Amino acid sequence: MTESTEQPLSERVNNRSQKPNSQAFRTFIADGWGPRPDGLPERSPAADFAAARRATLGRLFPGERLVVPAGQLVRRNNDNDYRFRPHSAFAHLTGLGTDQEPDAVLVLHPLEAAGEARAAGETPEDAPTHEAVLYFRPRAGRDTEEFYADSRYGELWVGARPSLEEVGALTGLRTEHIDSLGDALAKDVGAGQVQLRVVPQSDAAVEARVSAVREQAGLTADAAQADAALAETLSELRLRKDEHEVEQVRAAVAATARGFEDIVRNFPRAVEHPRGERVIEGVFGARAREEGNGLGYETIAAAGNHGNTLHWINNDGAVRPGELVLIDAGVEVDSLYTADVTRTLPVDGVFTPAQRKVYEAVLDAADAAFARAGQPGAKFRDLHAAAMEVLAARLAGWGMLPGTAEESLAPEGQYHRRWMVHGTSHHLGLDVHDCAQARREMYLDADLRPGMIFTIEPGLYFWADDLKVPEELRGIAVRIEDDILVREDGSVENLSAALPRTPDDIEAWMAALRG
Repeated sequence: MTESTEQPLSERVNNRSQKPNSQAFRTFIADGWGPRPDGLPERSPAADFAAARRATLGRLFPGERLVVPAGQLVRRNNDNDYRFRPHSAFAHLTGLGTDQEPDAVLVLHPLEAAGEARAAGETPEDAPTHEAVLYFRPRAGRDTEEFYADSRYGELWVGARPSLEEVGALTGLRTEHIDSLGDALAKDVGAGQVQLRVVPQSDAAVEARVSAVREQAGLTADAAQADAALAETLSELRLRKDEHEVEQVRAAVAATARGFEDIVRNFPRAVEHPRGERVIEGVFGARAREEGNGLGYETIAAAGNHGNTLHWINNDGAVRPGELVLIDAGVEVDSLYTADVTRTLPVDGVFTPAQRKVYEAVLDAADAAFARAGQPGAKFRDLHAAAMEVLAARLAGWGMLPGTAEESLAPEGQYHRRWMVHGTSHHLGLDVHDCAQARREMYLDADLRPGMIFTIEPGLYFWADDLKVPEELRGIAVRIEDDILVREDGSVENLSAALPRTPDDIEAWMAALRG
């Protein structure tokens, strides 16, 4: 038996390649390139807004070093990575979107002068408290092995990464090489002068570095709670969107509306295909990539009884004449803000009487929630309550509840929730379920405030085998979802109102799109 040379498993993925290593080759491949483009990119429209967000965050954690990683590339299979998307907190605080920048870390370093002023009780409310520095991996030189041989970061493999100067010009941030991060994290920590917080579950390697610094400085007590508090604060900072964020969501909604138009035009092809749901998914996905970064979440294209599975993303079923298709989809634009819209559409372009009956009940519930949102003093939780009042009354009228609507709405009842098990609303922004780590009193129990963007999305879901449902309604699923903005004057705006919502308008819209 021949002994094999020991080779780590991590290196064996390269066994299929023959990498040239001669000095002659390295000299040859580094030579003969033209100059790189002159000039620096323009400052991003998001840069000033991101700076204001960082300033707000810094005032909440005076004297502490805050570490916000973008995250790492993630293996899809073998040596292939998923397309990179930065952590939402990193995108919010830097203004960077799309695939910018794997392995980067934003650090808010406390300013020494600010600490001294605070100790003397002299810090003005708007005085800077931190310096923000972005640590990342800039492009390597053409004379390096990384340039031609690194399939993950090399310029010949994935394109040229930006320079420190280019990212600095784009973001307005001071930039440093990622190799200097370790020393930057440890500065003054050992002396007990600076506390460290890092966003949890964002980048395992960075979190391990922070843990090592803490252990060396004896600062491990309550570290998990400190990091959780940072994540909580970062979520709550996004509850009210600034002007730039609102415009980004508007753009995402507009692109999403065009995607729905594409879907309707392709319904005939979906009907002809054995996996027509995939046709719908693919058509919308093309629009999302053409106009934005991609999908804000996996598209739900649920025909017929599949619509009763709330998160149906297999999308492998047929699209049949006479049925409804529940489509829940959103375009994520390059800034990473997403829309989240649902429309339930008749495959033939016309609702049957039974379908219309269910659809109008859900529409009335959505309209009731929208009306409640516009009332002074409305709380986030009131939206769900308003929708449930309508649905419980309608189900009671159809004889589907064991008692009255009022009995069902009582906490000890809730029978109507058999057919509407999810919530009616969630915040929307960089994440489709945005601000998810905010405290209950800041989210569910909070007053609606200007700048909040959220969904209203009631539904009714009648499984084909649910014997408590009248036979003519079985197999019907309807959800209507719109994206709502609270304006500065407290009124509310349906950002997705351009997509028809009433049965008559939907039928006319579909007929016009089909010519």
